[in-house]
Amino acid sequence: MFFIVSKILTYLFHPLVWIVVLLAAAFFSRKPQIVRKGLLWAFVLLLLFSNTFLVNQVVSLWAIQPESVHRKFDVGIVLGGSTATYEAKYHRVTYKGNIDRVLQAVEMYRQGKIKKIMVTGASGNLMYSQVKEGRLLHDFLVRIGIPEKDILTDTLAENTHENAVYAKKILRRHPQLQSVLLFTSSLHMRRALACFRHEGIKVTPYVTNLLNTEVQWNPEYFFIPDAANFLIWNGMIHEMLGYWVYDLMGYI
Repeated sequence: MFFIVSKILTYLFHPLVWIVVLLAAAFFSRKPQIVRKGLLWAFVLLLLFSNTFLVNQVVSLWAIQPESVHRKFDVGIVLGGSTATYEAKYHRVTYKGNIDRVLQAVEMYRQGKIKKIMVTGASGNLMYSQVKEGRLLHDFLVRIGIPEKDILTDTLAENTHENAVYAKKILRRHPQLQSVLLFTSSLHMRRALACFRHEGIKVTPYVTNLLNTEVQWNPEYFFIPDAANFLIWNGMIHEMLGYWVYDLMGYI
């Protein structure tokens, strides 16, 4: 139930959804005042949420910045979530934007900086609950040559809180794994760190899916709308809302 509610809330808090609702109200209303206000606020929100400077200022306050990792770790934990899914129509696995988490972990493994890789994640999809992201990532790692003895897999976690809970259970079965490197995106890392530390797991963050927040001194950066910024806002609002809900639920 928590998984379903979180998905619904995420959709309701999409800035683009707000703009569509305002435009729909303006289009279907017979009252001139509502039409004007609907169009005005839709235009204002469109400018605000598509502005690169504004989104980068918010991202710089929320996202965890990357740090250099010099020492070695016993295990790297890769959190699922928009990394891989199975396309039944084409009978193949497809990989999404957060696959960077997996690739960074593979890179660290190849460099000898982590001894094992743990992948954790259930479906992450309301329609295809039988497709387990953790299993897809496990099979991907095996196909690219990672020895199966060096892969730990969880297919039960449906959210970040459960990522930490089930990872803790796996770590208890492998007490030799003491030092942990945590792989997830810069927007997600703040909530992930809070969840893992709440479960008593001491982790070092390894930030992926980096977002460039440096100010670029050109007119396009400050004034030209960019539709890609809506995706960043969606992720940002999802994480802020998720952090607040997790705090209320006692997960962090």
